[in-house]
Amino acid sequence: MATTIDQVFVNLKLWAVGLFPAAWQPLVSALLSIIAIIGVFATLFAITTILERKGLGRIQNRYGPNRVGPCGILQPMADGIKAIIKEDVVPRSADKLVHFLAPVVLVAPVFLVYSVLPVGRNMTPLDLDAGVLFFFAIGATTELAVFMAGWASHNKYSLLGAMRAIAQMISYEVPLLLSTVPVIMAVGSLSTVRIVAAQTGYVGWLPRWFVFTPWGLAGFILFVIAATAESNRSPFDLPEGESEIIAGYFIEYSGFKFALFFLGEYLGLFAVSGLAITLFLGGWSAPLSFLTWIPSWVWFFAKLLAMIGAFIWVRGTVPRLRMDQLMNFAWKFMLPMALINILAVAVWRYLPAGFWRWPACAGVVWLPYLALGRGLAGSKRVTKRVYRYAA
Repeated sequence: MATTIDQVFVNLKLWAVGLFPAAWQPLVSALLSIIAIIGVFATLFAITTILERKGLGRIQNRYGPNRVGPCGILQPMADGIKAIIKEDVVPRSADKLVHFLAPVVLVAPVFLVYSVLPVGRNMTPLDLDAGVLFFFAIGATTELAVFMAGWASHNKYSLLGAMRAIAQMISYEVPLLLSTVPVIMAVGSLSTVRIVAAQTGYVGWLPRWFVFTPWGLAGFILFVIAATAESNRSPFDLPEGESEIIAGYFIEYSGFKFALFFLGEYLGLFAVSGLAITLFLGGWSAPLSFLTWIPSWVWFFAKLLAMIGAFIWVRGTVPRLRMDQLMNFAWKFMLPMALINILAVAVWRYLPAGFWRWPACAGVVWLPYLALGRGLAGSKRVTKRVYRYAA
């Protein structure tokens, strides 16, 4: 019974594809996968917006949306309707074609990267041998879309926001890529399906997730921090620093085009969160052996919602960084730590299995972490802040 529930969507797709002639079946299979991806993750976007606004309201001791529908649950629908019917204002001096294409170029490739994410057992739309490489290659088009939006708007604030966004995204894309290398080295494959398969099973009661190794934990933390910056999430949301450059690279966008940028950012967040789950958190596997009766796709989306909740928590509690702090953190801390973590997984691989490789690998990661952290803080002694008030 548990297996039937776990594979219900797989069997349903096979049944639907079987209704068509053999020549049409590959196309029908692809279309069904596309419809499922768009429907599921667009719905998750709507759910996340209401959860985030209510969560931030709770953190900041204020009300969130509470007027549209019971407890405000229909607020995403109201926002979507407003975005569709709102006037589309295009600057007179803007490059109208590029201005129109920028949000489309941002959103369309994001849906493609979901095709290599295993959201459940036998539920990977496109099983590629180079799935991780495909994910990052398609995701790199985001920088192009951001530059198109900033340049086409013919606005100095928009262009400045685009330059800041591209500098940030390129800087953090390097440690983001390097943080995945230890997993690829440990598994010996770029296939997301094989990476999840390598983490199935249990050692006693502990799952064989890579996050439960010293190099895996370090890689997961580095990956999540870099993914936060790549998604322009707080405390790395400098491209949208409203106190400095108003709304960043999409300042000249309104209506449905603005909604597409908003959608693209959240879809990108879901995508990198899904990849983090695949690489470090066992993908769709259950955290405990006696919970394997729960469908695999439930575990994937439960982990995804947990990560989204963590991102919301960080946004409501951590202040925004300065631009110099952001760049220094990327090049002077994140990049060296990502390279050192590659050495840590090599130590883990070639030391004999047993207790001693745990402290050895932890030392390889922890000692440089202390040295780099102190170097990044500088030689200035941190003192207690003193508040002075005018007499």
